[in-house]
Amino acid sequence: MIDPSLRKRRSSGSNLLRKFERWKLGLTKEKKTKLISEFKANEKDTGSPSVQIALLTERINSLSEHFKSHKSDHHSRRGLLRMVSIRRRLLEYLKGSDHKGYQDIIKKLDLRK
Repeated sequence: MIDPSLRKRRSSGSNLLRKFERWKLGLTKEKKTKLISEFKANEKDTGSPSVQIALLTERINSLSEHFKSHKSDHHSRRGLLRMVSIRRRLLEYLKGSDHKGYQDIIKKLDLRK
């Protein structure tokens, strides 16, 4: 959330804060906890490959929506490609170590056609 003191100092010409409010980067806390609870292996699990793949997929999907209106944003495109690469490596690891878990996450996230 934006600090209320920043709102008071905002000049009418500066729309940087309004842009920030309109386009929030990353995942909200509620969405992140929902994804973690859906894909976790046990009660304390927050970093297993399936959870990381789910979180990366959500961020990739949100960035894909961003590129529909910001076609020339090449800096964010580099970040998107990096996230896709990390997700691909995690999927390869999961496929080798837990093939059934790999198939389940592919179906849940609708990644392969």
